[in-house]
Amino acid sequence: MIMEIGIVAGEIWHYLDEHQSANLDQLTKGIKRPRELIMMSLGWLAREGHISLGTPESGYSATLNRK
Repeated sequence: MIMEIGIVAGEIWHYLDEHQSANLDQLTKGIKRPRELIMMSLGWLAREGHISLGTPESGYSATLNRK
């Protein structure tokens, strides 16, 4: 499962690199993965500092942190 979370995290990173930002619904439609797996991967990316993640009210809007 950890490997799959990491793979989806990479897919999310590439999606955000192309689209600048996206909410959870947009990511689910854009990369065609289960919502729960996308949420786990978003958590991983946020914990590692690769993305900024919005509130539930924003639909968990995600953007890449460019360094």
